[in-house]
Amino acid sequence: MTDQNPFSNPVSGVRNTGLSRRGFLRGVGATGAAAAGASLLAACGSDGDTDTDTGGSDEKILNFANWPLYIDTKRVDGVKAYPTLEAFEEQTGIQVNYSEPVNDNEEYFAKVRPVLAANKDVGVDSFVLTDWMASKLINLTWLEELDKSNIPNWENITSALKEPTFDPNRDYSLPWQSGVTGIAYDSSVTGEVASITDLFTNPDLNGAITVLKEMRDTMGLILLDQGADPADFTPDEWGSALEALSAAKDSGQIRQFTGNNYAQLLAQRTIAACVAWSGDVIQLQFDNPDIKFLIPEAGGMLWSDNMLIPINAQHKANAEAWMNHYYDPKVAAELAAWVNYICPVDGAQEELAKTDPDLAENPLIFPTPAELDQLAIFKALNDEEETQYADDFQSIAV
Repeated sequence: MTDQNPFSNPVSGVRNTGLSRRGFLRGVGATGAAAAGASLLAACGSDGDTDTDTGGSDEKILNFANWPLYIDTKRVDGVKAYPTLEAFEEQTGIQVNYSEPVNDNEEYFAKVRPVLAANKDVGVDSFVLTDWMASKLINLTWLEELDKSNIPNWENITSALKEPTFDPNRDYSLPWQSGVTGIAYDSSVTGEVASITDLFTNPDLNGAITVLKEMRDTMGLILLDQGADPADFTPDEWGSALEALSAAKDSGQIRQFTGNNYAQLLAQRTIAACVAWSGDVIQLQFDNPDIKFLIPEAGGMLWSDNMLIPINAQHKANAEAWMNHYYDPKVAAELAAWVNYICPVDGAQEELAKTDPDLAENPLIFPTPAELDQLAIFKALNDEEETQYADDFQSIAV
């Protein structure tokens, strides 16, 4: 990896005072952050056990489920507060019950699937899941179609994300944030880990690496490492990538397969290197500058996490009002300044430049088209391929 890679050395000083994710992480500590990710379906209570064909409720309530540490956060007298969320409540009068139960897509889907299959309310009005899971839910007809008249700001979506193959008109989804999957490592305990081959074969890393339970992220990087295209690969290329993963596991190189919790393992030096998501690692760098994030020499993976409304959501219009709020460029800029993932909202970069011009130039938040060319998107899968690839991967990732 050379210094010419804009992703290898994120812009320093990328934090607005008063909205420090770094400071919040320090206050929560590793145990608290892990607990946030482990509280599966915290918002899905007994409501999921009742039929809900009432057409929704006019209550000024929104139940929203997200990934941990994925919204601007501060602590007031030891209590979590969410500035952009609170601004939404003040502007709309809608009370938001915000939870962080999503640790990985499959794990969360396993919890909500029986409820959705029974045509019942899962207890949340909107949740945030990755492109491929959004595609699965659309195909299963388990999502409500968005009423764009309630979301006029949706037109601010950046052009690169406006027409995904799984939802070409954005009838069911809007990106919350996008991101890059690459490699993170602690340079105080290991040299640069510039490729998946390095990660899987360096003997000094034996038992000290993790890879993601997200099949497309992990397998996408392996396919790239072997010269294959994650958007168009052959059965033989898939088989070769599986062999590399299996060999790394069997040799003891891979300590475990993780969801979001890899960040805590890296921060605690339980591991030395891992497959990682860009924004998480940037946050860790503030407390430990020895932690590095880079795009592997062969390329990285690009993905989006999307706001979705499940069938029978009781407060659908409130969820759409929430989406509209976060597609205001000023709000999107405030969120991006904290989470440090790729912002999906046009105009946010200009808004952020008014308060933090250095951060507005961070390529991990506002990448240029040339920088996006270094990233790949995993191909869309039909039902048969989804089952086969998931089974292949899960036979190893246990």
